[in-house]
Amino acid sequence: MNRFNPVKITSDLIKCRSVTPEDDGAIDLIAKLLLEAGFKCQTINRNGIKNLFARWGQAKNGLSFCFNGHTDVVPPGIIDSWSDDPFSGSQKDGFLFGRGATDMKSGLAAFISAAVDYIHNNKPQGSIVLTITGDEEGEAKDGTVAILDWMKEHNEKIDHCLVGEPTSRECLGDTIKIGRRGSLTVKLIAVGLQGHVAYPEKAINPLPALTKLLLQLENKILDKGNEFFDPSSLAITSIDTGNPSNNVIPQRGEAIVNIRFNDLHSDLSLSKWLQKCVQKVMHETGVNIELEVKVSARPFICKPGDFANIVSQSIKSQTKIFPSFSTSGGTSDARFIQELCPVVEFGLTGTTMHKTNENVSIKEIRALSEIYKKILRSYFSQPNIKT
Repeated sequence: MNRFNPVKITSDLIKCRSVTPEDDGAIDLIAKLLLEAGFKCQTINRNGIKNLFARWGQAKNGLSFCFNGHTDVVPPGIIDSWSDDPFSGSQKDGFLFGRGATDMKSGLAAFISAAVDYIHNNKPQGSIVLTITGDEEGEAKDGTVAILDWMKEHNEKIDHCLVGEPTSRECLGDTIKIGRRGSLTVKLIAVGLQGHVAYPEKAINPLPALTKLLLQLENKILDKGNEFFDPSSLAITSIDTGNPSNNVIPQRGEAIVNIRFNDLHSDLSLSKWLQKCVQKVMHETGVNIELEVKVSARPFICKPGDFANIVSQSIKSQTKIFPSFSTSGGTSDARFIQELCPVVEFGLTGTTMHKTNENVSIKEIRALSEIYKKILRSYFSQPNIKT
């Protein structure tokens, strides 16, 4: 069973240079291991993205537990800044190094090891599913979404899902994600009339109007949060005129704003508020302002119940820590899965993810695999879990 050692699997996956959207053999590596363990595997390709759906057991005979994760990673950045090759999967002083070590090839390895060990030593009534994508760090249009589309087409069901993102903040087991805030990106384009700065009366400067609007948005308190969500937040992320000259009033100015919003709002209610603010500034300044809104995620919550409690108790059994429930952080593929079944997220400590010299404690990889085993044992011992 050494080939199913989670530390070895993590190292082998890191050696795959799967910088999104490249795969570099990562999906095939996982599929080979799962086929050997008795899983039925289906590769799902869409627009050059390689994904995997794997099932052990029969869905019709009981509950289907799903684990979701991704093989793709962000670029390593400046290679010379790393102490070693970012795709070496090297080990030193009890840590395993490489891009994806934390986010999230170790999570994949821990669950593969846990699942194989569990089915080797137990006879669960139900099935275990792995949905592995190569498109989580990118646009996320042809990854988990493609898998879910394929599942719908082929009548494949799952009852509960655990996404193995690195959710722990300071130590393994201190945090579970039971939901996420929504994400809305706003592009504001203010259009005036270009002119010479010495003759401002002959021009219409769009920048004061754009600045006025941004200040109004920045100063707005959207809400104070609620039982499960932090307050919604708005951040100005870009301001640009494309103007290389200091003696020309520009014709246009653009700004980007991102809003992370909780379930006290919807993308529709926020869009209406933004449009109202734009109309007010346009009326006051006479400058035309265009508004473009892109919604990349909507808020969701998997309220604590049977499933979240199984995960929590399994964590406590291994770590002696009872995790807190959180909806903080960015987006994840859980936003797609929650439309199909209850979903929570739990994984390693994420302090080094996306950083130079990304690394993970070898001890933590093994402990995470043990927690995943406990979750499987508890899950399949409770056939009446609410879906």
